[in-house]
Amino acid sequence: MDKLIYTAASGAKHLMEQQATTANNLANVSTTGFRSQIDSFRAVPVVAEGTLPTRTFVVDSTVGADFSSGPLQATGRDLDIAVKGKGWLAVQMADGTEAYTRNGAIQMSPNGLLTTTQGLTLAGEGGPITLPPDVTVAVGGDGTISTIENGIKPGTATILGKLKLVNPPEQDMVRGDDGLFRLKNGTAAQADPNVTVVGGMLEGSNVNPVDAMVSMISLARSFETQMSLLKNAENNAAKATQILALN
Repeated sequence: MDKLIYTAASGAKHLMEQQATTANNLANVSTTGFRSQIDSFRAVPVVAEGTLPTRTFVVDSTVGADFSSGPLQATGRDLDIAVKGKGWLAVQMADGTEAYTRNGAIQMSPNGLLTTTQGLTLAGEGGPITLPPDVTVAVGGDGTISTIENGIKPGTATILGKLKLVNPPEQDMVRGDDGLFRLKNGTAAQADPNVTVVGGMLEGSNVNPVDAMVSMISLARSFETQMSLLKNAENNAAKATQILALN
């Protein structure tokens, strides 16, 4: 059978992978702080003895993320924060390692511990931060968490700690299967005093649904083209078999 089937199948396989990535981006268009995934592929010429370099295979190149900021949405909730510009919130994993997120929808566990919506503990520069009961919470632009006791006027603000805000180089970060980002070398990033946050707001996903839908349609058409090439190769092989049978 014509060697065309191998190059066409290679293209179809990677088009399916791109479709899966685009579908995942669309599914997270409303996920707080989500960073769209980018798939990159490159063509590699097929070099073999006795053949001309007229065919190419498609191989994975770099898989990364779009680190541009998403739109800010006002919520008015005391424990909602959004990172302004570059930067990340640090969270502590169950195994003691650190991961990083832009999802600032902070929750409070039954024992007062600040956590993410997934139940992961938010990292503070001095350790995890715990809130006492019956207080009003305020988040400073530098990530400082302070509280004022309810019912006391005028109230005195009590500083409980400071969120760990980091800004490692984007090229050193990789997305995990859980959607959180980590440093490629597995180490913990240092706190960056230049990272700022704004309270009462959340950052939306940076996925553009219109661009994603156009990309999905384009990928579907490209996939159909690859399938047509495979059918043409099959028809050519069938006709060649008929001619040889006549001889």
